[in-house]
Amino acid sequence: MSRHTPALIAAAVLLPLALTACSSSSSSSDGATTATGDKAAAKSDGFPYTVKNCGVTTTFEAPPKRVVTMNQHVTEIMLELGLAKSLVGTAYLDDQVLPKYAEDYATVPVIAKEYPSYEQVLATNPDFVYGGYASAFAAGDGRGRAALKKSGIESRLNTESCTKGDQPMDTLYEEIREVGRTFGVTDRAEAWIKQAKADNAATAKKLAGLKPVPVFVYDSGDKTAFTAGGEGIGNELIERAGGTNVFADLDKPFGDASWENVVARKPEAIVIYDYGATTVEQKKKRLLTDPALADVPAVKNKRFAVMPLSDAVLGVRVPAAVGKLAAQLHPGATTP
Repeated sequence: MSRHTPALIAAAVLLPLALTACSSSSSSSDGATTATGDKAAAKSDGFPYTVKNCGVTTTFEAPPKRVVTMNQHVTEIMLELGLAKSLVGTAYLDDQVLPKYAEDYATVPVIAKEYPSYEQVLATNPDFVYGGYASAFAAGDGRGRAALKKSGIESRLNTESCTKGDQPMDTLYEEIREVGRTFGVTDRAEAWIKQAKADNAATAKKLAGLKPVPVFVYDSGDKTAFTAGGEGIGNELIERAGGTNVFADLDKPFGDASWENVVARKPEAIVIYDYGATTVEQKKKRLLTDPALADVPAVKNKRFAVMPLSDAVLGVRVPAAVGKLAAQLHPGATTP
């Protein structure tokens, strides 16, 4: 998988989120770059805005005006915050955008089915590129953040690719907050965060006192199982949905596990990530027909849950995804 392989995640700079104080000057004291934009459009109380993102510090004098998004979850963040008119290009869907975004998404040019070339990005004349995975800014493909900066283009990487040891739901809130600040839509961002916290609290109340279900995530893989590790939003999503990730000891968002370990850890439910060319039914068949897995409780009882991959990454789908997974793991507790 080209978007979220362990090698790409490990290659990301592992730095915590930091929201630095704003300065009235055009550059920050630590050598931050400056994005000028249309100063007249900036509110005096909102800009300049300085933010440190995955090791890159940028000062914005005004919101970016021409944005390219790469990877579905960051595209949906922009659409949720009402920023469709700022988008001049998008690329790399894992599945269909949510119906609520379909009309706005249809107005945005799709510049590449997967990752665009550097030339395709430049052709849109952007002033900002927002990437979902570290692979969006692969220097070897010419799309590195430094290369974009040389062309006068600022950038942001979704912070799931460069944080470690944090609370991923809090990282999600901060991601939304920082994007909202960058684009001058703080009120929209804070409204989304408030609703997300309420939705998470409502799910937690329904699950209070229930015994967590041991869960194995099957993303892909044949010789080994590519699964969700203990870092990242995928693991926290399982925990908030009333499960326990049997591979939470993997210290990364995704990683490979041996099938012997899958058997040894005895998951009672298997969450299948739905995306790409391999269907959910094909993945179920692979699990159900492997003699080595016959005694795994989840396989023996055919207890499967399904999640679109776009639900399990750091984006605006997560609070609803917690509720949907909880309904599959604890159907009796979550019904109205």
